[in-house]
Amino acid sequence: MSLCLCGTGIGSQLLSNHNFNAPAAQNFLNYFLLAFVYGIVLVFRNSEHNFLTVLRKRGWKYFVLAVVDVEANYIIVYAYQFTNLTSIQLLDCSTIPTVMILSFLFLSTRYLLIHIIGVTICMLGIACVIYADAVTGSSGGGSNPLLGDLLCVASTFLYAISNISEEFLVKEHDRIEYLGFIGIFGSIISGLQFGIAEHRNLATVTWNTPVIGGYLLFTFSMFAFYSMVSIVIRKTSALMFNLAALTADFYSLIAGLIIFHYSFKLLYVVSFLLVIAGTVIYSIKKTQKGRHENRSLACRCLKAICPCMECCRECRPTSPYTVQEVERSPSASLELQDTSCSYSD
Repeated sequence: MSLCLCGTGIGSQLLSNHNFNAPAAQNFLNYFLLAFVYGIVLVFRNSEHNFLTVLRKRGWKYFVLAVVDVEANYIIVYAYQFTNLTSIQLLDCSTIPTVMILSFLFLSTRYLLIHIIGVTICMLGIACVIYADAVTGSSGGGSNPLLGDLLCVASTFLYAISNISEEFLVKEHDRIEYLGFIGIFGSIISGLQFGIAEHRNLATVTWNTPVIGGYLLFTFSMFAFYSMVSIVIRKTSALMFNLAALTADFYSLIAGLIIFHYSFKLLYVVSFLLVIAGTVIYSIKKTQKGRHENRSLACRCLKAICPCMECCRECRPTSPYTVQEVERSPSASLELQDTSCSYSD
């Protein structure tokens, strides 16, 4: 997975070095492949998870998520025009604190002090990269490294929203459904975007071997990355996925020095070591889940603003008991019935 993430970075840097400035077009083929492979499976399903049923029930959720995902990819690819591969890959870990906050608000995840310390150390590593690029300026491998860094940080916020939404959807439903609809809506959105805004840039592209190679490397690395991420997030969590993906920083650092001949910066090494240290500290203890019957904090806040939030199934209180506990304990069954009656009232 980390190698795929590094492959997308190398492909983007190759395209940027050869003046391929069409981020939406660069992402289009990946979404098309997702739609072609996983969308076809959805269409030919006979269960309640087939294409038309899912589209009618929750298609709008996948459309909104596809908009967020497409624009996150657009901004991160656009950032390669201003900064370099190493900076972008290191700054990717700024997704982690945002994922923590969103997990706390929407997924009822509870963090201990040691988790906060680990993430804080990771953030110090991010600060080292931004400081190094701000001091170096355009001599560091980009026309405006500071702007590129800020674009990268902005994209990581959108990625965090996408990751948290993906965690909920693949665990609540299934990964084929998620990948199929993200591919379908993503290819439509990115196709319209590059058709309207990037057709002139594409007309000036020289399709030589480095450009074609970089485009294919980016596309197939991204397709494999999306396919594997959905498995990892389904079995673990969005935050654990982002922590595991930090190993891509090491490969990107090596690629930047060997392939693109970036100047060596000591702060890059300091940043990498801080990120690794923060990850190890974070992983010492597992996170805790809040009790579902209390609802997530975000749902409670939204309900205070919008009384219609009760119609959202994700915001309804769920039973604190498992099916086995209800079957074994009559008192649990009676309490559950009382709770259900009071909620309906």
